[in-house]
Amino acid sequence: MKFEDYRIHDGIKTSISKLGYKKPTDIQYKSIPPILKGEDVLAIAQTGTGKTAAFVIPILHILQDRKIDKRPDGVKCLVMAPTHELALQIESIFYQLGRHLSITSFCIHGGVDQEPQIQQLDKGIDVLIATPGRMFDLHSQGALNLNRVEILVLDEADHMLDLGFIKDINDLMRFLPKKRQILFFSATINDKIKKLAYSLVTNAIRIQLSPKDPVAKNIDHAVAYIEMDDKRFFLESLLKNNEDKKILVFVRTKVRAERVKKAMKRVRIPTNTIHSDILQEERELCMLDFSRGDLKVLIATDVSARGIDFENVDYVINYDLPETSENYVHRVGRTGRGNQKGKAISFCSTEEKELLTEVEKNLGKPIYKLDISKKDYQITLDFSESKTDDWRSLLDEANKQEVIRKKKKRKKKKR
Repeated sequence: MKFEDYRIHDGIKTSISKLGYKKPTDIQYKSIPPILKGEDVLAIAQTGTGKTAAFVIPILHILQDRKIDKRPDGVKCLVMAPTHELALQIESIFYQLGRHLSITSFCIHGGVDQEPQIQQLDKGIDVLIATPGRMFDLHSQGALNLNRVEILVLDEADHMLDLGFIKDINDLMRFLPKKRQILFFSATINDKIKKLAYSLVTNAIRIQLSPKDPVAKNIDHAVAYIEMDDKRFFLESLLKNNEDKKILVFVRTKVRAERVKKAMKRVRIPTNTIHSDILQEERELCMLDFSRGDLKVLIATDVSARGIDFENVDYVINYDLPETSENYVHRVGRTGRGNQKGKAISFCSTEEKELLTEVEKNLGKPIYKLDISKKDYQITLDFSESKTDDWRSLLDEANKQEVIRKKKKRKKKKR
């Protein structure tokens, strides 16, 4: 079935055609019809399979149809997302697919001045994409009215639960009309999500794709056993051997992200970081640089992984193995998107072997082990530019000490 065969507004079909899409992905094919019928949907599919468009396309059609009937003003669709980056990405897709319609969409999130957001809400919008914190702030101030919401979307529902938003989601239901359509979308599912989903929805249509293989098949996975203190040398080697590639490096904490950035700076490899301590303006500029290819290496934390959606990411490097196997799925899902090939390489230290076992268990298969001989391992350490710099600094220090020693010797002779 092609998109042109769907009974959706011509404006949406025009946008789809301009974007170069012809056939729906599996998740789109299975999700669009029940959403158009007004059904509640719980959809689980791999990252990079087109989940966002799977709900954006039918929502735009539904709202455009109802807009023709001159329904009352106010936010009609609320999309909740766990991170700034993901919220902005969803807003972008609503804009791209809805540019030939009269539907207005807008994104609100923290980290920026709320006054311009309040002014935009006052003008009236149809679709609101929001992170929980800023949404509740504006609602408590009376700047946001949710009593006309007809469709609620929880995107990356598993991550919102991980971040502790379950109480916020339950509280949100008190502000929404009793009659509403609810859509859950996520790359992974567990008992907590099932419990939450079925407590909120009515006879939901459950759609689950590739449950035995949570990541896309066009991603090649590999792992190298590298001790924690040596990882920077191997990252340096990998980056220098792939200077023309677009590479995402994932670490466990924002402190680690900054340390890796400094380590790469010492060996003259330009990188940048994205994590919760980075100002929103800087985050957006950093992502734009990476998207355009001006920046080739971006270092990120797991929180950021949910909102990073770039084309042509060649490698995902797990500098640190993630603490949960679900986070591995989201990390590696940043590459190999659509029909493109991608590579995911993980550095596993002795203390991370249990985490690797969990990841492999979730994948349902072992990850290919890169065979690094003791000789090659040592060569990688010895040929690091930072090691060269260390020798230079030692020589410089030795030369300085020699100059000082000679000066003292001359002074003694004068006496």
